[in-house]
Amino acid sequence: MEWLAAAATDPRACKRQWHGTTGTAVLACGRFWDVLSVPQQLGLMALDALLCIPQAPGPALADFVACRVGFFLPPDPIGRWVGSEIRYLGTGAWLTVPPPDRAAGHLRWLVPPDGAGTLFLPAAVELAFQQALGRQAAQANRREKCPACGAPPLGPESTAAADPADARARAAEHGRSRPFSQQAPAQPGAPKTTR
Repeated sequence: MEWLAAAATDPRACKRQWHGTTGTAVLACGRFWDVLSVPQQLGLMALDALLCIPQAPGPALADFVACRVGFFLPPDPIGRWVGSEIRYLGTGAWLTVPPPDRAAGHLRWLVPPDGAGTLFLPAAVELAFQQALGRQAAQANRREKCPACGAPPLGPESTAAADPADARARAAEHGRSRPFSQQAPAQPGAPKTTR
């Protein structure tokens, strides 16, 4: 609690706020830590990978209303993280946090601060994001195929290049692989990301 409260302009007032009606305090980023905020699904998958390495994790905070996860990193005044819906909170940014020993409303510590100042290593977080994005793409690819026979979805793009007779034969075979009532509609393509 002391380590986290030290980021406040007035640590004693911070502790009073934690015991107040909202149970939260607003702390400055950039002094002891920066926060990398990512969409919840990506954040949870990356955190899963980070907890599997033999290194003490840094704090991770979830906001279940905004559907985001924040990873606490060492301060980096020139830190640049690029990606869809990625936010980097450094010097000049503020973060609302609950006390390290409990949740407050929609804010919940997935990994609370350890009091010693342990933070996530940026290189480890970047690698975990790459693994999580790979898993998301693989899951999206699996959803695009027929669960019964593994055939790709039938649509204008998949049948246009093929011979119409071949397309009808594949459609007939695909339809016989399971009862019509169990066929799921084709899912949209895998998300595309750039870094």
